[in-house]
Amino acid sequence: MKPVFRIYNTLVREKEDFKPINPPFVGMYVCGPTVYGPPHLGHARAGITFDILFRFLKNEVIGPGYKVRYVRNITDVGHLEDEVAGAGDDKILRQAKLEKIEPMEVVQKYMITYRNAYNALNNLPPSIEPTASGHIIEQIEMTQRILEAGLAYEVDGHIYFDIKAYNKQGNLYGKLSGRVIEELMAGERELDGQEMKRNKFDFALWKKASPEHIMKWPSPWGYGFPGWHIECSAMSTKYLGKQFDIHGGGMDLLFPHHECEIAQSVAAEGGEAARYWVHNNMITLDGQKMAKSLGNTISFEHFLTGDHPLLERAYSPMNIRFFMLQCHYRSTLDFSNTALQASEKGMQRLWNTYDILQSLHYTPDGTDNNPDEIKEVNKLLDDAIEHMYDDINTAQVIARLFDLSKKINSYQEKLIPLSSLDEASFTRLKTIFNGFVDDILAFNRRETAPDNITEGLMDLLLTLRRKAREKKDFSTSDLIRFKLNEIGIIVNDGKEESKWTKN
Repeated sequence: MKPVFRIYNTLVREKEDFKPINPPFVGMYVCGPTVYGPPHLGHARAGITFDILFRFLKNEVIGPGYKVRYVRNITDVGHLEDEVAGAGDDKILRQAKLEKIEPMEVVQKYMITYRNAYNALNNLPPSIEPTASGHIIEQIEMTQRILEAGLAYEVDGHIYFDIKAYNKQGNLYGKLSGRVIEELMAGERELDGQEMKRNKFDFALWKKASPEHIMKWPSPWGYGFPGWHIECSAMSTKYLGKQFDIHGGGMDLLFPHHECEIAQSVAAEGGEAARYWVHNNMITLDGQKMAKSLGNTISFEHFLTGDHPLLERAYSPMNIRFFMLQCHYRSTLDFSNTALQASEKGMQRLWNTYDILQSLHYTPDGTDNNPDEIKEVNKLLDDAIEHMYDDINTAQVIARLFDLSKKINSYQEKLIPLSSLDEASFTRLKTIFNGFVDDILAFNRRETAPDNITEGLMDLLLTLRRKAREKKDFSTSDLIRFKLNEIGIIVNDGKEESKWTKN
């Protein structure tokens, strides 16, 4: 019997039993990228976090086996707004001017870049990937419903959400982030007559476009473009219904973006849309959040090439994936070359064990099974599964896989007879171990065929190592094995000969 899946709900600040609204169906919406520049490590973490959740929820062997609709948007209308200063910042238009191309060329260019990065990281594509520009009508309609509810107001073609009116109806803007807006407003200066918003924290649902503004659409209030937050409310409910199960995104979106989404859904639909709010934490560099706005980002491409002052060398997509999954998604992850290189070695060890496990075949040899060994292996498998059901704790799952790796290596080296297990336990070991590596954690192994020079050099090294072992020169033998392991080559010693694999 599978455990009960528990997930941390930011809305209530604790882990809850996951109960789908309409089982076995699950709806999950995740805030996707704003496509005005190349993806960086922070984007990769969000993509990997919700790819793991998606894979787990729909997995029938290890996971609960739900039928999941995963919606992740593309923000292709450059309407991000500084909610405190109130100044519009059209990032896509700004990038288009810098590159001297059309705004939708910027969108297309970086949308492809993001998708290529997610593919390289072995993330599954979402079920639906809607764009903000493709859902202008839905955003206008939702804005109209909020106006009709008396929770928004128009000023010269601009539509703003009225937070004070919203709170007066018994709602609480700030419930997700824990911010008390009334206290924040109490210390603010009065708005002067030239400012359009009634209150500092009122946010835009629709913005009037200036004559020279390129990305604009007709609306009941004149030509303009949608505010940032309305797109996610409109698209999530369009594809998942007025109520759905999970809304995800990075911690940096919690306020104001997700806070505003809750307010919009209550105002337009009469209730909150998402039941569980799930947020991955940030990646830091020397303790500071890694973000484009802070100028301390390293693009995904830089990691693949190593062409960046902060990188000692290049790293593979699977190296990055493993690095991130060794840390719980709600924990801060601090970047360092040392951590990435340690993760690379860990990845190589896991792949090596995976290969060994595939080569093992259970054949009863007449010896008795060892009940203690059977119990220990099944306990490790159960623990790995339980950690996954406990708020997708991939860090602990990987730790249990390494514990299992020691067992698998012992069977291969015959330090422990494979027949110590019964056939059912061995089959379960193979099924669960493979299921985690292939399907849940999804550490894809993109091997390429080695060239003739590499083959020749490896044959020479293995010959020298074999001769050293024959002479009982184990220091030389171990040195060759250790140095090869450092550059990602694993040597497997068999009865007849040694073989090597590159990870």
